[in-house]
Amino acid sequence: MKRFQSWAARLTAAAIVLVAATGGIATAQAETVKFGAAPWPGVTVKTTVAQKILEAIGYDTQVTNASWTIALQAVGRGDMDADLGIWMPTQKSTVEPMVKSGKIDLLVKNVPDAQYDVVVPDYVWNAGVHSIADLNQHADKFEHRIYGIEAGNDGNQIMIDAIKNNTYDLGDWDLRPSSTAAMLAEAGRKIDKKQWIVFLGWKPHWMNIKYDLKYLQDPKQIWGGGSAVYTAINPMFKKDNPNVARFLKQMVVPSKIQSGWIYDYGYKEQPADQVAERWIKNNMDRVAEWLDGVTTADGSGPALAALKKSMGS
Repeated sequence: MKRFQSWAARLTAAAIVLVAATGGIATAQAETVKFGAAPWPGVTVKTTVAQKILEAIGYDTQVTNASWTIALQAVGRGDMDADLGIWMPTQKSTVEPMVKSGKIDLLVKNVPDAQYDVVVPDYVWNAGVHSIADLNQHADKFEHRIYGIEAGNDGNQIMIDAIKNNTYDLGDWDLRPSSTAAMLAEAGRKIDKKQWIVFLGWKPHWMNIKYDLKYLQDPKQIWGGGSAVYTAINPMFKKDNPNVARFLKQMVVPSKIQSGWIYDYGYKEQPADQVAERWIKNNMDRVAEWLDGVTTADGSGPALAALKKSMGS
């Protein structure tokens, strides 16, 4: 019994030293922060920015690229910790049941001003096409076509349903699915010639920098109203890793910034690592907001100071 009491006393003393040194009881921290990510340019660079910051403050990171549904399911199972690319409301039918069942938490709108809708070039807008309801008045100029992206995409389906139901008098229109690259190539050709085109557009994306586009009004809200991109996180990871969770919750990116990342990475084809590191170095004021109250992985000091030291600034 005396031996046990002596051992317990030493353990208590060690705990007191630990509290004194760290300012509180140490919390469990993940050795590796695991991200699931759809292979979309915006998600790729945004996740790389998060990686660079986390690694600079002492964490290891890992990214698994997969379709957005598979990546999100992995977060729900705990195989992955977080996913920075959840589009709402277009992915609502999959995401909402996982939130209600407690498999994931939607931590923050990391791109609060995102948009996914139908777009036209500025010269078409200036000619009077301001709403999806205006399209059919100029059907011949559009050749009764709406250009979409990959078959099965939620945006395609919204417009297919509108055509099927004759919403906005689109009953004799056609949705032309293709790859995103092919759709944007067709848009680029028509824009260069000032020809009329209507297609699926979204921000953040480099298309908003390359072209002067206008998002059409949707008075019947077939697109579900305003869009946002969320960070999904595994609830247990969030509970066990409050330091990482705080950083991810504070990592909010206006669409204009992410469109710039996508332009450099997806259009100019610069490496994601290069785009991310250059942006971090040149935007420490914004990064400081993301790291407010965040410490290094070992709790030894402020995360921002460690990041600046790592970046040589």
